[in-house]
Amino acid sequence: MEWIIAILAALVAVLFIILASYRRQIREICRQLAFLQEHDSNLLITRQMDSFGIRELTDELNEMLERQREQRRRYLKKEQDISDAYTNLSHDIRTPLTSLDGYFQLLKDSGQKEERERYLGVIQERIASLKEMLEELFTYTKLKNETYELKLEPLYLNRILVETAFSYYDVWLERGIEPDIEITETQLQIEGNETGLRRTIQNMMKNGLDHGEGAMRLSLKQKDGWAVVECSNYTARPEEIDVEKVFERFYKADEARTRTSSSGLGLSIAKEFTLRMHGEIRAFLKGNWFTIRLSFPILSEGGHA
Repeated sequence: MEWIIAILAALVAVLFIILASYRRQIREICRQLAFLQEHDSNLLITRQMDSFGIRELTDELNEMLERQREQRRRYLKKEQDISDAYTNLSHDIRTPLTSLDGYFQLLKDSGQKEERERYLGVIQERIASLKEMLEELFTYTKLKNETYELKLEPLYLNRILVETAFSYYDVWLERGIEPDIEITETQLQIEGNETGLRRTIQNMMKNGLDHGEGAMRLSLKQKDGWAVVECSNYTARPEEIDVEKVFERFYKADEARTRTSSSGLGLSIAKEFTLRMHGEIRAFLKGNWFTIRLSFPILSEGGHA
């Protein structure tokens, strides 16, 4: 009988030791959590025992901490991106605003009709430029918001490309440009957003008009199940273009020679729209030709236009 009591006593002592160790470990985990809540640290929860669910608990807590830190890093990066956007755009806006002030003064002092009309034309151009930059910033900020949803639907890329391209007819005529256009007659259907797709194509073409030397090429072809759009412009100084950076926000290869004021967000916006439509976008140089290529998976191929 005594040996049974001794065994039970030993078991109780062992259980008491285990329970004490368990309580110490829980208190230690709580202490570490309290520390991590008060301090910006990359530390993880540590443990001295693996049994009784402690291992599973610490693993879950550490995964939760890693997820929270990643979310915080993304949030801080997004905040920095938006802050940089406002800072850079404020700098870009300052030039046309200063110019506007000067031309308003010239308009006020001018008594000749031709001069006044010329000053009014410049003022209107500067105001349009400012509106465009603000619209670019609004679109960029919206696309960087993870909660923003772009509604996708089946679209025929041919129609949108033709309509968008020929909206630039007057600009081509004014600048004496005869673009080389090659668009397949086979109707290529993709999943996309019409507004986003038009904006993407517009930004590609505007980039060519602003930075190119006049000659332009535009094409739509099908290749291995993909609809491929290429917009190319001739450049006399290909060495000034860094194809690895053209989709970065505020990148301007030749700002001094740009024909119009630019936010530097056009191709960044094109990239964001393309990725949200499950497409691919890249840029490359071949000789003096700079090309932006869009690729979208084809849903179906229709008849001829």
